[in-house]
Amino acid sequence: MRPLRFIGSTSDKTGCPAIFEDEQTGEIVIQGVEITDSDTRKQMYGYSPGETLIVVPRELITRFAPRS
Repeated sequence: MRPLRFIGSTSDKTGCPAIFEDEQTGEIVIQGVEITDSDTRKQMYGYSPGETLIVVPRELITRFAPRS
C-alpha cells in the first residue's frame, strides 16, 4: 500500500480531481476522470499496459504545483 498524503483538490476534498504525494517515494498521484473515448485515446502514444489517461483541470495543477 502506498502511504499517500493529500495535497489538494479543486473539489474541496469531496472527490476528484485531486493530487496526492507518495510519502515514501515522493511520486505524485493524480485522481481524475479516465478518458475512455477510443478516438481520443488513439491520439495518445507511448503509454503501456496498466497505464491510463485521465483529465485534470488546469486549475488543479496551477493551484497546487510547486513554484520554484
